[in-house]
Formats: sequence, structure tokens, C-alpha cells
Amino acid sequence: MITGELKSQVDKIWEAFWTGGISNPLSVIEQFTYLLFIRRLDERQLLEEKKANMVGIPIKDIIFTPEQKELRWSSFKNKDPQSMFDVFTKPMVEDMTVFDHMKQVGNTAGVFAEFMSKATFIIATPRLLDQVVQLIDKINMNDRDTKGDLYEYMLSKIASAGTNGQFRTPRHIIKMMVDMTQPKKDDIICDPSSGTAGFLVAAGEYFRDNHEDWFLDKTFRDHFNNTMFNGVEIDDTMIRIGAMNLQLHGIESPNLMKNDALSESAGSIRNAYSLILANPPFKGSLDYDAVENSILKTVKSKKTELLFLGLMLRMLKTGGRAAVIVPDGVLFGSSKAHKQIRQEIIENHKLDAVISMPSGVFKPYAGVSTAVLFFTKTGTGGTDKVWFYDMEADGYSLDDKRNDIKDNDIPDLLNRYHNLKEETERAKTDKSFLVPFDEIKENDWDLSINRYKEIVYEEIEYAAPADIIKDIEKLDQERTKALTTLKEMLR
Repeated sequence: MITGELKSQVDKIWEAFWTGGISNPLSVIEQFTYLLFIRRLDERQLLEEKKANMVGIPIKDIIFTPEQKELRWSSFKNKDPQSMFDVFTKPMVEDMTVFDHMKQVGNTAGVFAEFMSKATFIIATPRLLDQVVQLIDKINMNDRDTKGDLYEYMLSKIASAGTNGQFRTPRHIIKMMVDMTQPKKDDIICDPSSGTAGFLVAAGEYFRDNHEDWFLDKTFRDHFNNTMFNGVEIDDTMIRIGAMNLQLHGIESPNLMKNDALSESAGSIRNAYSLILANPPFKGSLDYDAVENSILKTVKSKKTELLFLGLMLRMLKTGGRAAVIVPDGVLFGSSKAHKQIRQEIIENHKLDAVISMPSGVFKPYAGVSTAVLFFTKTGTGGTDKVWFYDMEADGYSLDDKRNDIKDNDIPDLLNRYHNLKEETERAKTDKSFLVPFDEIKENDWDLSINRYKEIVYEEIEYAAPADIIKDIEKLDQERTKALTTLKEMLR
């Protein structure tokens, strides 16, 4: 849990960037990420030096040579602002700046270093650089939870700033999806539109919160750190931010791929993952020749929200599960492609659940109505009954402010989903209910909850019209009498 002190420190860093002329929230996050990474490089070498001194052996992984001392955080943070700025902007050590060194570190610094080639340093003044470095230096980075909370809070400010919010799925919705899928010890998890890696981070936190004992097993630790977490992202900035987010949450070597997941170049990823968690782009449109052919065979469409569902079926192993956020149109769209992908999932695989979410979930930057689909890849069908849940509240007000409120359906949703045996007798007038395969098929594969939810109307008895007229006449008489009295008082 992020503390008031840590919030205050991050707020000061954010304010320093803004007053220093860097107002784009993503640019703030990116520059903050670079400085955080530079600090981590020095801390990593300091740890290696400490270990080497204790056992009397040379450092195994050298990040900084003795000649590169001036490029280390522990060195330049003590310089005056202009001297510090110079080591960032002028090649003063081995024809490198601090930023040049950061970009060529290589695998010794983890996955983040792989995506640094296009990084750009845009802090324009010595004063701003010194101010931000001193603020970052004061943050206690020794604890994994603190580091993760720090970055999560910084990322949350993207949405609160009202800019680039599409890159950030609400964290409580991500956690709900992870808690519903309950990741397994041997899962290979992927987000094909990973962005800031929120789904992968939440999956990692699920294991720490629910299965801490698994980390005592070396096989699990190796899997967790090297092969469990996978992401595909097309945007350079997002992949750098996502890599740092994962590292700060204790996942050192995730497999992040810089690619368009729908393209031909990503077509080799097949039957690779046992769990997909995602919120793919909505309302995008691609030309057919930009999409990998096997996806088009599953769903002939140019709409990204439909293409990503086809992609997930290709990427999943048989028996693999998916939890994916989709716009409501996917549930009831009448086009051939909409019906095609719904029929594919329901008839040829196993659709497990449809969660209808309120339209304010993605405010303040989008008011679109969304749902969450949960399905399992089988290739042989298996849909018997589909569980529907009508979420009306998520713990936050559904306006642009998104303030905390008491109403929250998520705990009830999780409890019901993990006890589906008790759902069999629920009527379709309840918040959740099961709908059999045949009924969905009869309704042209429609997955809108309103198609199946039954509404009970309460009969309201009104007075007879003659009685209502008498009451009106009586009120009119009383009004006339009051006006007459008032006139007499004014004479």
C-alpha cells in the first residue's frame, strides 16, 4: 500500500517536471523511468561490489568500469547542477554521456536495457535535472513493494491527467480478472497488447499474495523470473515503461516483444500460452493485408477488437484460458464478422463467462460500455452453460471524478464465480445466472446480458381519474382562497 510520504515524493517529482516544461504525462513517466533505471544500475553494481568484497573475488557482472565512475548515480548526484547536466549531455567519459552508457549496458541490466536504443533525454535545464535527481534519491528503494507502489502511483497519474489514459486499465478491474482466472503454478501468461504491463504485474502479485510458499521451490522461481510472463507491444515508450514496471515488481526477465501482435511478423506465435489477460485496442481498423492470415481465417474483419479475439485463439495452447475486455458491440454486433467470432468461441471452444461492466469504468477518458469475456480454447467445443453477471458498481463513482464509494459488486462477483454450483438455481432476474448453449444459439450467438435478463415490473396502483380530479379541484379552491385573503390584507 502506497504511503502518504511516498505519494508526496512522487507528487513533487511530477510537479518538478511540469514546472520545468515537460507537461506530457507520458514524457514525464518516460524521463522518470530513465532516471530510475540509471539509479538501479548503480545500486546493482554497488551490491555486486559488496558481495565481491565479502568473499574476496572479482565482480562477475561489471556495469561500470573504474574509468566510468563519473557516470554513476552515486557520483553525479553530488555534483553541482551544471556539472551534473554536463555528464548527461556532453561525452565526457570514454566518449559517452550518462545517457549513452545507459543505452548500451546490455543484458546485465535486465530486459529494460534491450529497448533503450530509441530513448531520448529531453530534460532541458541543469536546474530541473538536479531537482528531479535529488527528489528520486530521497526515495527508499530497498523494498520491492515500495518500488512497485512507487511506479504504480506514477502510472496512475497518466489517467488522472486525462491524457493517454487509454494505456491504463483500472487496476481493480485487472485484479478482478486475475482473481477470477486464478493463475496456476505452471501457467505461461501473455498479454498481446501489454502497454504498461499491468496485467502481467497483477498476475505476479497474485502469486506473492496467495502462494508465497511456491517461491521456496527453485523450479517455480526460475519459471516465474524467466518464462512465465510474456508481452507484445508495438509502442517503444510503452514497452520501456512496461519493462521497468515488471522489474520494479520483482520480475527481472519477462519476455517482452516489440511487435504488432496482429501482423505477419508475429504469426509464429502459436499454441504458446496457457493464460492470456488483455485489454486490446478498441475501435481500431486495419487493412486485410496488414493482418496475419490465420487470424483472418478465424474472423474476417478489419476491427481490432474482433481480430484480437482470433489472435488469442491462435496464441493459446489447447486448454488455455483467456480473460479479455471487449466493447459491448462485440457481444451483440450483427455483422457477419461479429457473429463469426462469437460462434467460433461458443461452438468450437468453451465460453465460460460474460461480465457486463458499467459504462463509467473507463472514465474520465472514455465512457464506452465494456464487458469481460472468459473462455477456454478446446478446439472441440464444450460450452454447456455460460455464466452472466450484471456488474452495476465497481467501488468507484461512475462519473469523471471516480471517487471511492461503498457500492461494489466485485467481491460478490468473485464469490459467485468460484461457486458456480450454487448458480444453477438462480433466476434470470438475479444479478447473475447461467444461460444454456442452445438458448444462445437460438439467439444468433448474442451475448448481451439484456437479451437474457428478465426484469420484474412492480405493479403500481393509481387513484381513479375522478378522484385525482377532485383532489386537483380541492387544491385549486385552497389556492383561490389564499389569494383572496392576501388581496384583502394588502388593501
